[in-house]
Amino acid sequence: MSTWAVRTLRLIIAVALVGSVVVQAGMVALLWWDNDDAPTATQISLVVIGVLGVIALQVVGVCIWRLLTMVRSGTVFSHAAFRYVDLVIGAISVGALLVLAAAVVARFANHATPGDEVAPGLVGLICGLALVAAGVALVVYVMRTLLAQAVKLRSELDEVI
Repeated sequence: MSTWAVRTLRLIIAVALVGSVVVQAGMVALLWWDNDDAPTATQISLVVIGVLGVIALQVVGVCIWRLLTMVRSGTVFSHAAFRYVDLVIGAISVGALLVLAAAVVARFANHATPGDEVAPGLVGLICGLALVAAGVALVVYVMRTLLAQAVKLRSELDEVI
């Protein structure tokens, strides 16, 4: 991988991580500062889901940063890379579950607050998004399997040489 690509990706990840911390702090602060009344259970649930979702994205960013470091040092085709890929798969899976949880909260919010209903189609779209996120986790799992095959082939080639 070229140096400019690694540097550019690291810059993007760094900006995203800093921005995500600002978003997390902002969501929590606005929950209390922007309300005249005490926050409702739905608001608290959505903020918790949002903060946990951002944490999942942060885990993905840090793991990709570590994998980029391994790429630059030429050690990405080793067993140490599996730890980071497994964390990415887990974080994406947690993200998919959190999106589904947001759909559940939206569905039950329909009956909790009159006049503030969430359209059933929107709940369905959110469920579809959760399904897509789960599909991304499966794609990364398939890529992990390919990495495992590459590591095995590399170790076999090292034995031959």
